[in-house]
Amino acid sequence: MRIDLNADLGEGCGDDDAMLAVVSSGSVACGGHAGDSDSMHTTSAAARRRRVRVGAHPSYEDRLNFGRVALHVAPADLERQVLGQLRMLSTATQQVGIPVVYAKPHGALYHAVMTDPAHAAAVVRAVAQFAPGLPVLGPPHSLFLRLAQDAGLHPVAEGFADRAYRPDGTLVPRTAAGAVLRDTAQVVAQALMIATERRVVAVDGSVVEVSVESICLHGDTPGAVHLATAVRAALLASGVDVVPFA
Repeated sequence: MRIDLNADLGEGCGDDDAMLAVVSSGSVACGGHAGDSDSMHTTSAAARRRRVRVGAHPSYEDRLNFGRVALHVAPADLERQVLGQLRMLSTATQQVGIPVVYAKPHGALYHAVMTDPAHAAAVVRAVAQFAPGLPVLGPPHSLFLRLAQDAGLHPVAEGFADRAYRPDGTLVPRTAAGAVLRDTAQVVAQALMIATERRVVAVDGSVVEVSVESICLHGDTPGAVHLATAVRAALLASGVDVVPFA
């Protein structure tokens, strides 16, 4: 049994190097909600040293709200913005001798592409133009992953160790109490259940199917390194190898 652990990095609000010692994939902020050329270069270089694969973490261009507020952006403008962010990160990774191997939308854009056909299609077009066939991370059975597959991209289903789930399999909004899980035992238990049973317990006690190839741990969550280290140790102890998704 195997699972990928990914973390959002390069956002200027966490211990990236310590997280890179734990995860197998790092989603690097590429200028939309956070990050600049220097941070992308530094994070990519650290990822190479740790032998962690680098993915792009594009978002709405909204540093004020850290990319966590839904924006009304024309699809053509969104496509241009996302493509620009992907290329900016690629420039940084090329400088340290590694490629960008996947893409994962951030924050409000991640949630928008689950249900908004125009924004989902815009992001898919941007990724396909950047690198045909590139893997993209998103929620299982989401509109985004379906459109990505139709466009020849490689869809990779993702679950979350440190976020609460609703009964329909979507994440509890960050504006709601209890949306972000911070208790170590709870985060570890959820990660183990996702990795070994492909299920998660929603906030109403129902069980939701979540068949995924990667589990996310947010680098900006308080105590993120401790949580990630505990999750990795528990997975390994349960016979689950932590390796990049295929």
